[in-house]
Amino acid sequence: MKRKQCLASILVVFCCAMAALAADVSGKWATTISTQIGELAYTYEFKVEGEKLTGKAKSQFGDLDITEGKVKGDDITFVETVEFNGSPIRIEYKGKVVGDEIKFTRQVADFATEEFVARRVK
Repeated sequence: MKRKQCLASILVVFCCAMAALAADVSGKWATTISTQIGELAYTYEFKVEGEKLTGKAKSQFGDLDITEGKVKGDDITFVETVEFNGSPIRIEYKGKVVGDEIKFTRQVADFATEEFVARRVK
């Protein structure tokens, strides 16, 4: 019984340590993305609770909710849905946090893949 309690305690400590090692992306990040429709200025406002990422993506398309967001270690993923010409377009983001930069690749529906770097706003 004591062995199970000890293992459970070690597991809890390990999980807490892993959460603490997750990159701190909470706050404001900015970038300009070169797209098929021109240059788009974006500001992201991220909120992180554990591995869950929420927030807003702000651009010329307005303020859009960030959904399906996750932060695991220095990896970040989320989805933004943009309305364009009356149709919703799903944009999937995958990024790697390196200090005050996030190197992103985003998949815009089935028609474009874009790479860019977002920088922390201080």
